[in-house]
Formats: sequence, structure tokens, C-alpha cells
Amino acid sequence: MAVVQTGNGVRITGDEGLDVQRTAFTEIPLIDLAGMMSPDEMDRRRTGAEVRKACTEVGFFYVRHHGVSPAVLARCYEESKAFFALPEAEKCRIHIRNSPNHRGYGPLLEENTNPDSQGDLHEAFDLAGDIPANDPDVLAGKALYGPNLWPAQPEGFKPAVLACYKSLVALGHTLFRAFALALELEEDYFLPLIHKPCAHMRILRYPPQEGVVNEKQIGIGAHSDYECFTILNQNGDSALQVLNAAGVWVEAPPIPDTFVINVGDMMARWTNDLFCSTLHRVINRSGKERYSIPLFFGPDYDTVISPLSSCQDEAHPPLYPPVRAGEYILSRFDETYDYRQSQPEKV
Repeated sequence: MAVVQTGNGVRITGDEGLDVQRTAFTEIPLIDLAGMMSPDEMDRRRTGAEVRKACTEVGFFYVRHHGVSPAVLARCYEESKAFFALPEAEKCRIHIRNSPNHRGYGPLLEENTNPDSQGDLHEAFDLAGDIPANDPDVLAGKALYGPNLWPAQPEGFKPAVLACYKSLVALGHTLFRAFALALELEEDYFLPLIHKPCAHMRILRYPPQEGVVNEKQIGIGAHSDYECFTILNQNGDSALQVLNAAGVWVEAPPIPDTFVINVGDMMARWTNDLFCSTLHRVINRSGKERYSIPLFFGPDYDTVISPLSSCQDEAHPPLYPPVRAGEYILSRFDETYDYRQSQPEKV
């Protein structure tokens, strides 16, 4: 059995190798978010109960009727393909190392989510809330806040990406209401904690991996996400794989007009491991490039994450010490990105 070091400790990843059990997408629950838009409280509570079941048993679920316009997504993908097609030197003008708050372009292999691997085979554009440099939180050194780095070209890239970001953040607010109901809390419990959320979006491009695949160098190595939950749109063929409770890798293929939602380490800590932060990885064997857009949604920087009282009792004492949300996320970035650390040469 192989293991992976995560922000919540060492996790078993199942058998070594890259084989995946091919199962129907219904292995991962599909939840209709229309219930969260209903004026009927019972409809919303039923949706919350579905989210609870998915989060305790799987840690992943699809959502449909999510309210994000297909046109907004399509425009973001179109402009992103034009950006990634630029010469490497042009993209590196906004290299993420030039940002004090983790924004900009990341070339191939400069991220390593699994410490035992040799770099992740994707390139990325990272952004978050576009917060002015003179904002009090930026001046106070809260390093997840600040302005984004934008390329000069393509001209339509910035407006397309910001429109997508705005839509996914709105979806994140809806999901936080669903998570509150899933935890049998007041529906608005989390809303005061997401006035200025650490909501970090990425646009990812994966080149195809053909022939014999190096197990130590895939699209993204086995990992769990850092924040409360991830909102993922997949564009292209199946590449995302999720580790089930039996230690078997299961495909999570794209389903039209849906997003994949998964629990992150921060929500696992908040729920005292009631909700599963599930290991996953990406291997692009489609023979063509693949794109995806994840939004990693966490609360405001200074939010203290400690096990909720409703998720602990005498038989389930708190598993994690309190930690500030922003500091926790930064600690995970420090362990993942080349530009944030001095690493020995990869072999």
C-alpha cells in the first residue's frame, strides 16, 4: 500500500499502480441543487440531507441546476486556451513567483501535490478575489489577499475569467448553505465567515500522457484539497480519479452541465472528520489536452477552524487543534509549490 502526506496527516492511497476501476458515474452521487433555490424550507433541508450522506460516505458529489451559465464557462475556456497557447516566455511574465499573494502563471512540473512524486504534469493560471494593494488586510500581510496578475493578451482573458470567478463564488455561497444544513446547523451559519473568502480559482491545462506513464509524474498526484470544498468543472475526457473506502481508484467522468464538489481538509477538520476529505488524482490518457476549472472555497482569512461542537462528544473528542484558515492554506502552499521553497533537484 502507498501513502500520501496531507495537511491532516498521512493517508493510505491504496494499491500502487495507475489502474483504475471503471464504474458508472452514479458511483459518485448526483445532487440536484434546485432544492437549495426553493422557498420551501423542507426542500432545502432534503438537499442538505443528501449532501450529508455524500460527504460522510464518499466525500465527492456532482451537482446539477447549479445556476452557473454554460456561456460563462465556455467563454472562460475559450480565452484560457488562447492564453495557454502563448509562448512560454510571454506567460512567464506573470509567473506566480512575481506575486506576493499566490496569483499568476505556473509552468509544467512546478507544483508537486504528492511529496513522493516528481512534479505535476499541468500548467496553471491562479487567481482569487481582486483586492487592491492598499486594502487593510493586504497591508496587514494576509498573504492570500491582494491584486491578481493579468496577462496583456489575450484581450478578452481577464473579463472572461473574472465573470467565471464571480459565478463560482456565488455557487460557493449556495453550497455553504447546503453544508450548514448537512451539519444540522442554521442555514446561514457559515455566511458571516465568508464576507472576504479565501476563494482561490485555477485554470488548468493538462497535456496528454501517452505510452507508458511514469507513476511518479502524472497530471496531479494523489492528494486531498486544502480548503472547505472544491467546485470543479471538467472540460474534456475523463481523467479525474477518486479513491474509495476500499482503496480502489474510481473514475469521476465529466457529466454535461454539472460540477464536481469535494470536501477539503479544512471542512474535515471543522467536522472532526465526520465529512470525508477524499484522496484524488488526475491522469490525462485521452490523447489530447484537457482543461479544467476548480474553485477552492475557504472562509475569511482569520476564521478559526476547530471541530464544531455538534461534531464531537465523549466518544469523539476533538481531533485537531484550532488553526486560522489563511495560515493553514499558506502552510499547504508552502509544501506544494517550488517557488515557495528550496527543494533538492528532482530525480
